[in-house]
Amino acid sequence: MMRRASLNIAAPMPRPGSKRTVRDRNVDSRVQRVADTLEEDIVLGILHPRERLVEDELCARFEIKRHVARAVLVELELRGLADRRKHIGAFVKSYAAQEVIDLFAVREILETNAARLIAMPVSAARLEALVRIQSRYDAAVKREDLRAVFKANLEFHRALFALSENKALNEAIGEYERRTHAIRFTSIIFPGYLEKVQRQHHEIIDSVRRGDRRSLVSLCRDHLLPARDAYLESYHRRRSPP
Repeated sequence: MMRRASLNIAAPMPRPGSKRTVRDRNVDSRVQRVADTLEEDIVLGILHPRERLVEDELCARFEIKRHVARAVLVELELRGLADRRKHIGAFVKSYAAQEVIDLFAVREILETNAARLIAMPVSAARLEALVRIQSRYDAAVKREDLRAVFKANLEFHRALFALSENKALNEAIGEYERRTHAIRFTSIIFPGYLEKVQRQHHEIIDSVRRGDRRSLVSLCRDHLLPARDAYLESYHRRRSPP
């Protein structure tokens, strides 16, 4: 008597619109929202380099399940904001001095080249979009809303470099900008830093308005220095003997 062959049939993939698909999308959305909040915490110095990121604490703070907390830590690692070590845990990313110098050197190459690619003159509509974003930045600085400052700053840079019309270059700029978020906490709390960034943004807008490419490239280069130098100063101060 012949035996019937056993069948190993994989579970069907969820159909678009099914309950499982909706549930997965909800998890993905929650992971992104929590990771965004933690990214802001890192930039604002609420979470410090080498500080441990504990799953239980994330679960309690954000009212999420453990598997969501683990996904958040993976997302932070992908963003270059955390290190995960097997059997040890996850920590806010920390950088040595030379790593900081190298990261900002790459940012300078990317961002100044994007500035060189911007076709002049820029349309009035796109220039006005930059002005509107900067108005939001100015207002956030005035009311000392650092989270809003951070978001408006990201939006300003994205809108500026989008003028280069080079999608691949803009993706690279975004990637390396994000990698330096774990560095920026030292600069954002320095007295006068936000006001200096304000002035530079307005000078950048003026250069775009005048079609002055040389000035724009120089300003984009100089705009990177305060965050880099503040971190390096803090780094060397922490390692200097008392």
